[in-house]
Amino acid sequence: MGSKSLLSSILLFAVLMSGRGEHQRSCQDVLKVFQLRKIGAIKGFPETPRAGTDLQVCTSKNPTCCTKKMEERYQIAAKQDIQEVLQASSSALKFLISHNAAAFQETFEMLIKQAENYTRTFFCNTYRNMAVEAATSVQEFFTDVGLFVFGTDISTEEFVNRFFDTLFPVIYNHLINPGMTDISLEYSECIRIARREINPFGNIPKIVMGQMGRSLLPSRTFLQALNLGVEVINTTDHLHFSKECSRALLRMQYCPHCQGLILSKPCMGYCLNVIRGCLANMAEIDLHWRGYIGSLEELSSAMYGTYDIKYVLLNFHSLINDALMQAHISGPKLSEQVTKVCGHPVRKPTQSPSCSLDQNKDNQGLKVFSRDSEETLASRRKDFINSLRLYRTFYGGLADQLCINELAAADGLPCWNGEDVVK
Repeated sequence: MGSKSLLSSILLFAVLMSGRGEHQRSCQDVLKVFQLRKIGAIKGFPETPRAGTDLQVCTSKNPTCCTKKMEERYQIAAKQDIQEVLQASSSALKFLISHNAAAFQETFEMLIKQAENYTRTFFCNTYRNMAVEAATSVQEFFTDVGLFVFGTDISTEEFVNRFFDTLFPVIYNHLINPGMTDISLEYSECIRIARREINPFGNIPKIVMGQMGRSLLPSRTFLQALNLGVEVINTTDHLHFSKECSRALLRMQYCPHCQGLILSKPCMGYCLNVIRGCLANMAEIDLHWRGYIGSLEELSSAMYGTYDIKYVLLNFHSLINDALMQAHISGPKLSEQVTKVCGHPVRKPTQSPSCSLDQNKDNQGLKVFSRDSEETLASRRKDFINSLRLYRTFYGGLADQLCINELAAADGLPCWNGEDVVK
């Protein structure tokens, strides 16, 4: 029980004790609790029990401390109480999912930035003379990676092709057909357009497409699924109660107050019948919720091994190295093909700036991705899935959970059965 609920119970007990022995002939305790819980103002309400002929739900043969106005306010309070209990019961689940959604998104953002730095450092260390020109292609590529992972409707095949298209003129000018000055923008554009026909990088672009598609899509879907889970919980935290349910909640929670039974709680069986009826839609959600958790388990399994997003992104620079080596080896042939398509190079009297990135003496930027690093992300996913499994039956057992933990009287104690207090 939370501190707020504990304090409320203590205050209610104090009110009851202060008027002990008078609740049958006075309505002061009822009105004090009515005001204490901020259900409404007590002006105009009866000081002593009266015949409740105007009541619609809290009817009784005995005199009552309730008026029709009080009954209306009690009905609003009963629904509010259940909303609060629902929100409290799902708060840990919602925090688990929303916290991990934010944590995984931040991890992916840092990972993408780290992979971009790895690739830029690779160019600075290995192909220093073209690093500055290649930096734009690298930056645009990893921007596209981030857009895809975080939900933008773009194609991995499209942005991988765009990367190799824009990289080819840089490679051609500095590696295949180097000159004292840079090729013109018009000639560079011709080379860019011709890249797919000439195919200077062999099957590397297709390998990159396959790895990106198979590693980025599960991560993207995983994030979307976590955000969907939070939306589901928010929706079920704010239920629309039918008229029949509202009346049942009123009878269960506040009708005993009308008879001075301020501290009474409903009997377990009675509570279960009412809450299960009000949460009937939750039973329909239960099957889908179990499927949702099962799908997250499958997604998590797909985000491991060779196609783990961390492995693929942090080793992207090694595939670029393979692509550049292949282009270099095929240099003479590629030069002939480019000349055939675009003509002879047209150069302009400017020179490319050299790499200006900070260099680490020990080349930590190119440190090979380790199995320990991969396990860190994998273990985080595993811990999350294991925690989420504990909530597999959350919606199916929600009514039982609310009655047992919050609403119903404990076994062996007097309880309200909808008509009177019984043992």
